[in-house]
Amino acid sequence: MKKLIYKIIIVFVVSFFIFISYFSLVGFETKRFNSQIINKIGDLNSGLELKLNKVKLTLDPFKFQINAKTLGSQFYHNKKSIDFEYIKTKISLRSLIKNEFSLTNLDASTKSIEIKKLISFIQSLNHSAELFILEKFIKKGYLLADIKLNFDENGKLKDNFKINGFVKDTKINILKDYKVKDLDFIFNLNGKNLKIQDLELSLNNVNFLLKELNIDKVEDEFLFNGEMENKNSNLKNAEIDLFLKPFFQNINIKKVELNSKNKFSFRLNNKLKLKDFQIKSFFNIQELLVENSFKLNKVFPNIKEEISFSDQKLEIEYKKNDLIIKGSGNILLQNQSDKIDYKLNVKNKIYNFETLLEIYSNSLNLDILNYKKSIDNNAIIKIKGSKKLDNKIKFDLITLEEKNNKISINNLLIDEKIEIIGFDSINFNFLDQTDNINKFEFIKIKNDYYLQGPILNADHLIESFINNDDNSNKILNKNIKIFFKIDNLLLDKNYKLKNFEGSLALENQEIISGNLEGLFSKNKKFKFTVKSINTKKITTLFLDEADTMVNRYRFIKGFKGGSLDFYSTKQNNETLGKIKIYDFKLKELPALTKLLTLASLQGIADLVSGEGISFDEFEMTFKNKKNIMTIDEIYAIGPAISILLKGYVEKNKLVSLRGTLVPATTINKVIGSIPILGDILVGSKTGEGVFGVSFKIKGPPKKLETTVNPIKTLTPRFITRTLEKIKKTN
Repeated sequence: MKKLIYKIIIVFVVSFFIFISYFSLVGFETKRFNSQIINKIGDLNSGLELKLNKVKLTLDPFKFQINAKTLGSQFYHNKKSIDFEYIKTKISLRSLIKNEFSLTNLDASTKSIEIKKLISFIQSLNHSAELFILEKFIKKGYLLADIKLNFDENGKLKDNFKINGFVKDTKINILKDYKVKDLDFIFNLNGKNLKIQDLELSLNNVNFLLKELNIDKVEDEFLFNGEMENKNSNLKNAEIDLFLKPFFQNINIKKVELNSKNKFSFRLNNKLKLKDFQIKSFFNIQELLVENSFKLNKVFPNIKEEISFSDQKLEIEYKKNDLIIKGSGNILLQNQSDKIDYKLNVKNKIYNFETLLEIYSNSLNLDILNYKKSIDNNAIIKIKGSKKLDNKIKFDLITLEEKNNKISINNLLIDEKIEIIGFDSINFNFLDQTDNINKFEFIKIKNDYYLQGPILNADHLIESFINNDDNSNKILNKNIKIFFKIDNLLLDKNYKLKNFEGSLALENQEIISGNLEGLFSKNKKFKFTVKSINTKKITTLFLDEADTMVNRYRFIKGFKGGSLDFYSTKQNNETLGKIKIYDFKLKELPALTKLLTLASLQGIADLVSGEGISFDEFEMTFKNKKNIMTIDEIYAIGPAISILLKGYVEKNKLVSLRGTLVPATTINKVIGSIPILGDILVGSKTGEGVFGVSFKIKGPPKKLETTVNPIKTLTPRFITRTLEKIKKTN
């Protein structure tokens, strides 16, 4: 009996061992648990249906659970199916015995499915905001995924679910203007974290590679972190407006070719509002073409309409409304490339900038100072400053260095009209185009400015002010007083002033008072004064060397000698003035030469163009109002001829003059014919009898026409002025 019992026990144990071994290693196929699994799935979500084939069961004796696996299953949600390669789960034997929820997990591997269908499926299991946002973004795409779901003892889905897989051929609209297509990547969704790797996409037709993107849920927001790069991108107008215009609103970018590496992060709330955007980018720019909006033709004479940047190494960092741009590379402003380094910081709409421009073989001019860079020398320009909300631009420092030449400006402030508001100091030490040394400074002390130094070549400076037509030579856009003390002031190649000193007071960029003095050689004088009395301004100028001023007027050539006395009053925007010049000679005056030739006074014309013709006195009275000069009278008398004329000049438009020209012999003859008085003033010898002429000069300044008519009787005004002169001389 005992042996039988032992045999039965042994058979049972062996059979049980074989059963357990077979159950563990091979398993059984059955539909016994299908209904239970389907019912449990239905308990998770009433709208979720599962279609199962036979389930293969295997035993895990060590964990006291049954592993169940089925192939080719389908999930249904709202009558839309999702196909799975397999579904696996683990059934707790203890829970089966107690008739409790027996599923501890659910693993599934999908076939190629639409992303939106998968999101809807997961959303039915766990109503997550993350999945809601993803569903809004994604317009199309396909994926393969492995899904791992874990349940607690009550059958509730745990937060530690995992979804791994890859996505292909996806289209996403991130924001209104940003559209993604041709999206492929590997992903890992783990609870509240989504990790994306090796992402390739086309963002608004620009190709990018996203190495890694992490999306984490932080309270009611989602934190995005990622790394992206692009290669050989050629941005067109639309892409430039989208990617670059928000950062460079005042710059018209025409073309961009670049490679880049970018790290970025931002937060996105449930309402899709973007905030805390941060980005750090590294760019290798092959070419950047920008429209030239800078009026720098006078400084860079060959400047192009479009500025080209090439081989640029650029860094951009943006966070918390703080933009930092740093870069260096080649710049094509003119005919050949130069080197540029730059840094820009934008925060709270305040722009802080630094620039270094190294100019090689290109031109660089400062005409007002008669400075021009040598082609053989490199020049370095350094600029540091800021632009604020009031549109004022402050240059903390501007320096220009070329070999031994150096110009530096400290704390220069300009307004939106590019007019100077003020500065602390400007220092000059350079050799100009005439090989003259310039060494002086323009500094601010308290509220006044001082122009001082050992030597200044003012030739081009004076020329610029005389020929200025557009008020571009305004000094400062404020009321100031300037004190002068220059040891040697060069006026031109022939004349200089020593001990030039004095002061000028300016209001609204106009001189209202002043006194300037200096000495030519042999102690000849220069004196300039301005006085304002109520609404009237009185200006005087005296020169012992008149040709320093007269020769600057291009229609007069070969003026020599003489002294000049100028007096004017200005009131209600009208100027009344008088100019007198004594004892001078004209060697070349085209208008006069033509007039003499037309009047058949060839001998005198030859004298003008030869040795020159002398005048004892020149006197001009005039009136200026706006752009019209009305000449009341010009009277010039000399040994050979005398001239009397009047008319008007409309600046840069029209010249209209009429007058009388009489050789000196005719004057003598006429005056001499006056009984008694003629003998006293002139004497009995009258010389040749030559008639005088009346004339007109009219037309544009560069195309004047001259007409003449012989006269036999001189005007009473001419005779009166001649008698006044003779009496004065005697």
